[in-house]
Amino acid sequence: MQERTWSLNELYVSFDDTSFHNDLKTVKIIMEELKAYIGLEKEEKNLIECLKKEEVLSSLIEKLASFSSLKMSVNTNDYDAIKYDSVIENMLATFADTNASLNKWIASFDLDHLQDEYLVEHRFILHEIKQQNKYLLSEESESVLANLKTVASSSWSNYKNQLISSLKVSLDNQEYPLTEVLNMAYSKDKETRKKAYEAELKAYPSIEQGLASALNSIKGESIIEARLRGYASPLDRTLVSSRMSKETLEVLLKVIEKSLPLFEGYYKKKAEVLGYEFGLPWYEMYAPIIEVDSSYPYQKGSQFVVKQFHTFSKNLGNYAQQAIDKNWIDVYPRSGKVGGAFCNNLHSIKESRFLLNYGDEFGDVTTMAHELGHGFHGHCLNAQSILNAEYPMPIAETASTFCETIVKKAALKEATKEEQLAILESEISDCGQVIVDIYSRFLFESSVFKKREEGPLSVDEIKELMLEAQRKAYGNGLDHNLLHPYMWTWKPHYYSSDYAFYNFPYAFGLLLAKGLYGLYQNEGPSFASKYEEFLSLTGKMNLEDVGWSIGIDIQDEEFWQNSITMIEEDINLFYELLKEIG
Repeated sequence: MQERTWSLNELYVSFDDTSFHNDLKTVKIIMEELKAYIGLEKEEKNLIECLKKEEVLSSLIEKLASFSSLKMSVNTNDYDAIKYDSVIENMLATFADTNASLNKWIASFDLDHLQDEYLVEHRFILHEIKQQNKYLLSEESESVLANLKTVASSSWSNYKNQLISSLKVSLDNQEYPLTEVLNMAYSKDKETRKKAYEAELKAYPSIEQGLASALNSIKGESIIEARLRGYASPLDRTLVSSRMSKETLEVLLKVIEKSLPLFEGYYKKKAEVLGYEFGLPWYEMYAPIIEVDSSYPYQKGSQFVVKQFHTFSKNLGNYAQQAIDKNWIDVYPRSGKVGGAFCNNLHSIKESRFLLNYGDEFGDVTTMAHELGHGFHGHCLNAQSILNAEYPMPIAETASTFCETIVKKAALKEATKEEQLAILESEISDCGQVIVDIYSRFLFESSVFKKREEGPLSVDEIKELMLEAQRKAYGNGLDHNLLHPYMWTWKPHYYSSDYAFYNFPYAFGLLLAKGLYGLYQNEGPSFASKYEEFLSLTGKMNLEDVGWSIGIDIQDEEFWQNSITMIEEDINLFYELLKEIG
């Protein structure tokens, strides 16, 4: 197997690279220079100079921090990456008090009557700084809090990554990295899926206490920080940072709850087809309903993605080809590499990097499409300044899910009935993950925060909360005796004090993407340019206004229900094909 690792030389050649160390020095210089703006006269020229310095600072920090984190993601034991990740984090921590003072100075401006074109272009982010100013602590407290994070939640998160990446799972007298065993859930062989599930569950007890300690510490920190800053709860803090109203979230959750019986019926039907009486075992969630030649080695899978992206637009297809040709993707699982998949958009160099744990299945193809969608989102923002390119969590999952939908819908058109059944099964399964499983994660995290207010949770308590959430979300669609009590262990989103509740954004992104795809179906090829414009605005508007920019009211229950209806149509077609094929 060809290794297919990514190239990071476009950032820096190594940690010994002269430019890496020069950029570190420049960051320190700019941080010092920015102190001079604190308390200056409230003149537009001063604000312009300050923001332009912050642009340069943001670009340099992005380069430095991304290089360290990307290095560490493919080798969690990379000493230099760990060291410089800490160095950069400490630099940011020491800048926290200055940044707080700068933001208070910016908030003192009359932002409603700006004259300069540059400032007008950044009006939204300036207003956001002013709004968030009420959650800032004193300069000294901000500095203390930022420094404490480097030895608290950040250290716990790194510890969790090390535990997970070094975990060896014993299966058939061999040891495998956890990432390889997780990929076995997609195996065509039932015995492999079952053995992988059982071996995975047996492996966690050796690290469960360390993971529980990490989770307790990080969630405890989130609760304390939210309280200190004046947020009603960690969820309230997430909604503010998401540029999303509570009303929008409530409408979204209401529609999701109404959709649960639809998915429960699907899981029951799949269990029936596979010969299970009491619902689907967890390890059969990705089991193929039908045997088709669905092997997608990386070359075939990547070509398939590029081809389907071109059915939507030349720009999207060319972007994917560029990512593949220029080695922006780290493809295969290996020891020391983190699990899952992600995209790191690098606005500073107008590129992206993608981490996959590719396993030659159709699900890996859709994951690739998903991550490339994130990258295309970043590509559409490259014309914006870096200050206007940071979009909130919920909208972050829209372009990625839209690209998944393109791949699956286009693939259906050229497939046989047997292949259609397999593709639909994959699509519905993925929707179930992003709606039902994400809902279970929302329920779980809500319960963990509630319990953590009372004190640390034991491993058994955490596991039981996970099972309770799965039972409520999946209903009788899954076998309650064969659920997954350890789903909290390797999901990275639980282990960041700054990103609590990074779950509902996935459901938001999926259903918004479905709605956008519905617009595309109605409007045809002309929609592509509108879509790119929509993505380009996501860094400088709240979510409700971003929706209105393309004609969508995201507080309208009917909009979200229409997206669910698209999924229901797929499920009904799935049932029909099952009958036809027998």
